[in-house]
Amino acid sequence: MKRLLKWTFRIVLVLLLVGFLLGFVAYWSSTNDCNRNAATSNNPIKAIVNCEYGIENLQLRELEKLSPNDNEVLVRVRAASINPVDGHLIRGSWMMRPMSGLRKPKNTRFGTDFAGTIEAIGKDVTNFKSGDEVFGAKNGAVADYICVKADRAIVMKPNNITFEQAGSVAVAGLTALQGLRDVGHVQPGQKVLINGASGGVGTFAVQIAKAMGAEVTGVCSTRNLDLVRSIGADHVIDYTKEDFTKGDQRYDVIFDNVQNHTFSERRRVLTPNGMCVLAGIGGAGWHEDTWSHMARSFTTPFMSKFTSQKFKFFIAELNHNDLTYLADLMQSGKMKPVIDRTYKSLTETPQALAYLEQGHARGKVVITVE
Repeated sequence: MKRLLKWTFRIVLVLLLVGFLLGFVAYWSSTNDCNRNAATSNNPIKAIVNCEYGIENLQLRELEKLSPNDNEVLVRVRAASINPVDGHLIRGSWMMRPMSGLRKPKNTRFGTDFAGTIEAIGKDVTNFKSGDEVFGAKNGAVADYICVKADRAIVMKPNNITFEQAGSVAVAGLTALQGLRDVGHVQPGQKVLINGASGGVGTFAVQIAKAMGAEVTGVCSTRNLDLVRSIGADHVIDYTKEDFTKGDQRYDVIFDNVQNHTFSERRRVLTPNGMCVLAGIGGAGWHEDTWSHMARSFTTPFMSKFTSQKFKFFIAELNHNDLTYLADLMQSGKMKPVIDRTYKSLTETPQALAYLEQGHARGKVVITVE
């Protein structure tokens, strides 16, 4: 027995040492292409990059202008928007770093949502032409130009919305659509509550739920009640005066952008077979409650395995078909992006992100690219 314990201890010690060495090597070998891209360009574009973790390290740099591959289009960006995930990635929390880079961010380009005009197309592209006005999602969107695969997350911009509005749609709009339709399975006539109804995802969720035929209740602060009513909510709840989990109303679907209530509190106001869609953790930035809200994304789905009411966490998928669905909603007038602030230059990107991370944005924060 003593010999067995001795060998077990040695094996565990060796495994720990190997794990430490591998982690050490992975950490110090984690790098990015910032030094290579810093070379003088003959055909430069301007783009926001983050060579190091930290919002203070956002930089405006000149990079080489790319030519589209055979299956890509080159887009002259007119507007881009930022999302809470952008701040989480650039901050480099320990949960993100295994994917985004241990020591430095692997991906140095910033932003995802964009709208603009196609300047050039690859030889295999048949669904777009130069001059088309488009919107969509592509890493590195906060820049003069981006190359996007023509069959991915890019579609024609409806002619009744601006570039600023179109550039705010992709991530937040897809999160709202897929959460309500694919996770919540919202049906006409159902009662749907949107917790965090005045934020980027919330303003889209209210309008999409209404377009699906639901009876929508929006939860927001006092100053945002009129906004949430104006975009279609049938009922509004001022969370500074009333706790929706203590009311008498029961909901078929709770679309929760905040997760500021416990499992049992939310179960109380769900119908017996209701669904709680876990769509966010309380907006952008890092606040004192962020950890507890994040933990609920993992604990409540497990706890709901033992109840008839279900809680599901999901991550939105960026794709062409669902962007087309959103474009159709906007073209028909059933959905209109809500813009809180527009920043007029790439150089104002740090200020735009700082404002978003205060946690009080009404709708989306947009950066125009001149």
